[in-house]
Amino acid sequence: MVANLEMKFCPACGSAVEWRVPHGDSRPRYICTTCDIIHYQNPNLVVGAIPEWQDQILLCRRAIEPRYGLWTLPGGFMENGESVGAGAARETREEANAEIAIGELYSMYSLPYINQVHLLFRATLLNLDFGPGEESLEVKLFREEEIPWDEIAFRPIKLSLQAYFADRRRGQFTLHIGELGPPQHIHTHIHKDARS
Repeated sequence: MVANLEMKFCPACGSAVEWRVPHGDSRPRYICTTCDIIHYQNPNLVVGAIPEWQDQILLCRRAIEPRYGLWTLPGGFMENGESVGAGAARETREEANAEIAIGELYSMYSLPYINQVHLLFRATLLNLDFGPGEESLEVKLFREEEIPWDEIAFRPIKLSLQAYFADRRRGQFTLHIGELGPPQHIHTHIHKDARS
């Protein structure tokens, strides 16, 4: 079981919480010792897009950790009050200053060891008016043979891109679903300070 974010006090009343299995439940939860509120902790949804322009895909080079300096598709954590598609479009605007039309869900990867689910949508880039947002060093269109495969930041992104190009060659796109365990070897990207 993955460790939960440690909680010491109830956000509702400020009293101490304890870690135990509530009545009628099967998993331990944080429960307030005063007001008895059960504080559930659930996986985070990471939503993103595969922005297509003719035979090219838009990628962003990360300006933030984790994986500073590596390439990824535009994406990030879904916000409350938005749909998964709206979240993917928002992340694309924030990271690439790009406008897209969201298509069908393309891939879904569960990463239970970090409590995340990654959802990527095929999307059409509406124009070539794009550029790096605050979280990107660079934004660029790539053909399949130009993809910097050894510099892709996250496994769900790399797997989705590999499947995407295989599907495109086959002429048929299908939904890809998988579960990923912890990586065997954590890749650490060493970089110089951008100011140096």
